[in-house]
Amino acid sequence: MKKALSLLLALTMALALTACGGTETADTQEADTETEDTAEAVELYVFAAASLTESLDQIIEQYKEVAPNVTIVPTYDSSGTLKTQIQEGADCDVFLSAAPKQMNQLDTEGGEENTEGLDFVDSATRLDLLENKVALAVPEGNPAGIETFDQLAELLKSGGVALAIGNSDVPVGQYTQKIFSYYGLDEAAIADCLTYGSNVKEVTTQVSEGAVDCGIIYATDAFSAGLATVDGATAEMCGQVIYPAAVLKTSQHPDEAKAFLDYLSTADASAVFESVGFTPLG
Repeated sequence: MKKALSLLLALTMALALTACGGTETADTQEADTETEDTAEAVELYVFAAASLTESLDQIIEQYKEVAPNVTIVPTYDSSGTLKTQIQEGADCDVFLSAAPKQMNQLDTEGGEENTEGLDFVDSATRLDLLENKVALAVPEGNPAGIETFDQLAELLKSGGVALAIGNSDVPVGQYTQKIFSYYGLDEAAIADCLTYGSNVKEVTTQVSEGAVDCGIIYATDAFSAGLATVDGATAEMCGQVIYPAAVLKTSQHPDEAKAFLDYLSTADASAVFESVGFTPLG
């Protein structure tokens, strides 16, 4: 009788322990599910050069599947304008510039170009993300018969062409100034031939609408706008067109910002950049 009671007691305790273990597992699984479902919603503010608009918009859509709790809020404009907005206190987590100059101006490790001692860039996250090309684009049908930069230089000297370029405070305008210098052109002397845009998209629009005979823009913008390019600038003419990217020290979500920056160097993101003519470097 005592043996039977002992066996019954042991069986009861075993069943109780099994039930407790099952409850703990179920509770743990439920907690894990709740953690996944209630991950903190984060907004990341990404400032990017206007020439990145089409490709980055597509990548942002892709990123929703990678990090569904992260909403990317992009702002596109000239790198110079974005640099100024960052300097003036605009919310920005990640900065993608169309040239090293604007990034250097915000980076304590930016060398001589950081003339104001600004300290906005997390230098440890900075990388050269992409390379682009400067191109000579023409309207549909190329009515003026522009074929090369060499020809353009001669037409500018004679005053026989209308050319759209970027302002001097934006990277595409600064690359254009280097091309002028390469050909020995004085911008002030050829002013009657020039119209300006505050970013590369404005220059591209002037060419697309046939308001000018040609424009100096990025090859990627010409591709996105369906414009023909008749010549490309060499590195000797204007240097390499490098797009640096970095997380900013002012970011309220540095971990999520770094994760997004890392994603921009993945195969999926690189494929998008390559599809419009960028060369991924990161």
